[in-house]
Amino acid sequence: MSKGAPKNGHKISSNGHNGNGKTVIPPNFASTLISTIPHGRKGKHNLIVAMILDDLVKLDAEKAVLIPLESLDGEKMENVRSALNRATRQKNMPVATATDEKYFYVWRTEANKSQASSQGS
Repeated sequence: MSKGAPKNGHKISSNGHNGNGKTVIPPNFASTLISTIPHGRKGKHNLIVAMILDDLVKLDAEKAVLIPLESLDGEKMENVRSALNRATRQKNMPVATATDEKYFYVWRTEANKSQASSQGS
C-alpha cells in the first residue's frame, strides 16, 4: 500500500475523488460489525444481581433469598434493589423485597391478577 492509501479498502484518486466524481471524506472513527458487539449493559451491580437471580430460580416459592447487607461491600442497598428491579422486569419475574438492619430479602411473587384485570377495563 502506498503511504497515503486509505486503510478501509476504498481507492481514492490523487485528486480526492473515488472514481464516481464524488469527494471521499474519511470517517472520523473506526467501524465494526454489529454482530461482534456485546449487547446488554453490565452495570456495576451485575454480579450481585446475577447471584440473587440464580438463587431465586432455585428456591421454593415460599422462601426468600437473604442477602447480608455487609456482603454488599459498601454498595447502597437501594442501588442494588434498583438494579435487581430492572433485571427482574426484563425477565418478567415479579419479586418483592424487604430489609431490616442485617439483611436484604428478595422473594418471587405472583403477578397481581387484580391489577392486571383492572387495567383491561
